[in-house]
Amino acid sequence: MYVHILGSGAGGGFPQWNCNCHNCQGVRQGTISATPRSQSSIAVSADGERWALINCSPDVRDQLNAFPDIHPKQGPRGTGIAAVLLVDAQIDHTTGLLTLREGDPLELYCTEPVYQDLTTAFPLVNILGHYGGVHWHQVPTDPAESFTIPGTEPLQFTSVPLSSEAPPFSPHRGHPRWGDNIGLRIEDPESGRNLFYAPGLGKIEDHVGPFMEQADCLLVDGTAWTNDEMARAGVGSKLATDMGHLPQSGPGGMVEVLNGLERPRKILIHINNTNPILDADSPERGELNAAGIEVAHDGMDIHL
Repeated sequence: MYVHILGSGAGGGFPQWNCNCHNCQGVRQGTISATPRSQSSIAVSADGERWALINCSPDVRDQLNAFPDIHPKQGPRGTGIAAVLLVDAQIDHTTGLLTLREGDPLELYCTEPVYQDLTTAFPLVNILGHYGGVHWHQVPTDPAESFTIPGTEPLQFTSVPLSSEAPPFSPHRGHPRWGDNIGLRIEDPESGRNLFYAPGLGKIEDHVGPFMEQADCLLVDGTAWTNDEMARAGVGSKLATDMGHLPQSGPGGMVEVLNGLERPRKILIHINNTNPILDADSPERGELNAAGIEVAHDGMDIHL
C-alpha cells in the first residue's frame, strides 16, 4: 500500500493567510526552522497508479500538480483518482471538490450524515450536479463492516465513527451524530498491513483504541499542542477540545496515548498553524523526537 501526504496542515494551512502568530511570521521571514503546509488530505493506492483521495482540501489543485503519480497518463484528459472518500463535511476537507468539477462524475464515498450536510446546509453535491456530477456511495458506520473502492483493490476500508464536532454550518453542531466524523482503517490484505487515519480525533473511545493498537502506521490528529493554544498565541479563544481535537500535551493527551502503543509507526497530521511542533527546533518538537513520534509534511510518502 502506498500512502502520499498531499497536505498536512489544519484549516487555513501554514502560514495562514491572515495570521501573524509566532509560527506564521517565522516561516514567512525564515526565522524558524519550519516549512509551509497545505490543508490536510492524503492519497492511498494499492499499485501506485490508481488512487483514492481521502478528503479534498481547498488546496487540491496545487497538491495534485505537485504529485506526478496521479497525473493523467494517456489521452487529452484523464486522472489517477479513482474516488474521493471524506471523513467529515468540514470546509477544509470538502471544498476542493469544486476544483474537480470538470470531467466524469466524481465517485464520492462518505457517510449518510456527511452526505446530508453536503446536500442541505452546505450543498456542494447539488452544485457539482450542474457540472460533472457525483456518484455517491454510502460509507457504513459499523466498524465491523469493511468496504472496497473499485480501482483501488485489494485495499479494504473500515469506517470508525469518532466523537468529534459536526461542522459549524451543520444543524447538528453541538449534537453530533454517529458518522459525522470518522477515522479510517485502510488495510492491504496481501501484505496484512494497515493504516489508521484520523485527522479529527477528539478522544480515544473504547472502540477506537483497538484500531490504533493494531495499526502498523498511525496518521492521527496533531492539531494543537495545548488545549488553549489559540489563546496563548493571541489569535482566538476556542479550545482544541471544543473544536473536536485532542491536544498533544498533558495528562491523557495524544503524546501520552501514543507513548502507550508499541506496534505502530506514529505520525501526527492536521497540524494547526499555531502549534509549536511546526518549528523543528522547538522543545515540543524535541519531545516528539525523543518519543519517536513523527510530524507529517506535504509530499511525505509511506509504504506499507
